[in-house]
Amino acid sequence: MDAEGIAVVTGAGRGIGRGVALELARRGFETVATMRDPDAGAALVNEAAPLPGSLRVQRLDVTDPSTVDLPPGLRVLVNNAGVEAEHPAFEDTPLAVWRRMYETNVFGVIEVTRRAIPLLRASGGGVLCNVTSSSILAPVPFYGPYRSSKAAVSAIGESLRAELGPFGIRVLEIMPGPIATDMFENSGRPPEAIQHPDYRPMAERYHAGRQGIEAMITSVEDASRAIVDAILDDDAPLRVGCDPLAVGLLDAWRGQPDEAFLQSMLPAWSDGS
Repeated sequence: MDAEGIAVVTGAGRGIGRGVALELARRGFETVATMRDPDAGAALVNEAAPLPGSLRVQRLDVTDPSTVDLPPGLRVLVNNAGVEAEHPAFEDTPLAVWRRMYETNVFGVIEVTRRAIPLLRASGGGVLCNVTSSSILAPVPFYGPYRSSKAAVSAIGESLRAELGPFGIRVLEIMPGPIATDMFENSGRPPEAIQHPDYRPMAERYHAGRQGIEAMITSVEDASRAIVDAILDDDAPLRVGCDPLAVGLLDAWRGQPDEAFLQSMLPAWSDGS
């Protein structure tokens, strides 16, 4: 697609959302950077001022439908807003954690997307871009709520790809790996499952392995360029990685039968080999 028209990014106050909003403006889009607290984006407008496109900040809380106000002429929606929470063992995870995760990561995406579709259709088509996680490809322990919320969005995207294709709306799923964001930095703590004696050895192995990817972190700027490249590429596949680790994981997932891929990864958590 051509880099023109209106693009909306949710969760643009920091991290990947912030980077993608700036990159869309750099490519020439009229960008609406949305976030729960517009004060968090106060510097964005000045930073985007010299760019070829434009950028304005708007309040949008994906868990509050009254704040979802999308502009006519929409060509690109980037569903980036998401949250993470604590990671106890499954049996110790209260329903409140699941509900909090799903409220933002799933139902928030549903509400914004539901309102965006008529606008994208009226514009003659465009791109619906959902940011999920490359972690949904791997059997990561203690991440059931987070990974399943992202997997739900992935399944929704598959259905929407079929449903919206006739209207010229292309669905894209970005699956980030380790990107230099606050969320990724906060995920470096040991999972709360380490407090459960039966799960402590597995949690310790997971935490040690997590430290091993620190050298593989991709900058927000590089990830954002890859994301906008995919948005503009009419031939991009449904699922795209925006960093080398995610690309490698996605290639490995595509290249093996599902069970073989899972079995190749499980030993890292089960016995430390």
